Amino acid sequence: MTSGTGSMVSRRRLGIELRLLREQAGMSATDAAERLDDLSQTKISRLERGKVQRPRIGDIRALLELYGVSGNDAEGLLDLTRGSRGRGWWNSYSDLLPTWFHGYVGLEAEAADVINFEPQLIPGLLQTEAYVRALARTVPGISSERVERQVKVRMLRQQVLQREDPLKLWAILDEAVLRRPFGGPEVMREQLDHLVEVSTWANIVLQVLPFSAGSHPAISGGFAVLGFPDTGDTDVAYLDAHGGLYLDGAADVVWYRELFDHLRARAADPDRTGELVKKISKEST
Repeated sequence: MTSGTGSMVSRRRLGIELRLLREQAGMSATDAAERLDDLSQTKISRLERGKVQRPRIGDIRALLELYGVSGNDAEGLLDLTRGSRGRGWWNSYSDLLPTWFHGYVGLEAEAADVINFEPQLIPGLLQTEAYVRALARTVPGISSERVERQVKVRMLRQQVLQREDPLKLWAILDEAVLRRPFGGPEVMREQLDHLVEVSTWANIVLQVLPFSAGSHPAISGGFAVLGFPDTGDTDVAYLDAHGGLYLDGAADVVWYRELFDHLRARAADPDRTGELVKKISKEST
């Protein structure tokens, strides 16, 4: 795992290890805090949940000593701590990305596969530059410079689809996504043509959920489930609603995977995606 790109995943992995070690030592987070001068129960809990952006080596070393961890085991976790302190490319665009979305971009950069349902917009990983510009310009008073930086961020995110070991993406788009115009007919025509093209890529599966499918359990909001190459890294479900909600409990992840399977069964077959998108493009643009 490279420094920066994997910092979010490293923090989650470190947090899981710290929680397991504390539990093996027979302590609660409160017990541990009472035995350490510089760490509160809140700080320990945040470390265990991967919420401390740059964990201090001294804090981790103190916890490991308290839990009786030494030698190679301790060094391995300290190395993991150092890796978790890396900065990803997205940190340079912190003024553009909502705080709650930083974590998603970090997880996306390390994920092996993503399943995604979108009821409103083209998925960020599949948006064209012109579509991103049109979307950004819906914000009142936004400057041209900020618009172009938004485009840059989106294009950088999309590199995961064409890296040496590309992210595998399975996306289901509500028909409304394809019919909602942004930027005029030319922008939408280019965007829909792009969807037709990427639907042929080996690492991408696209499906359209037609209006004829009627109401469904995910009609109120989009979601994604991210899977990781290391079996020790738990999958994460991400919900667009509530300012970005992350769920990594096994039951929650299973529920959203089953919801995706339900939508997949009701959506048009992937082999028909190109045909359907072209048809909608002709009707709408």
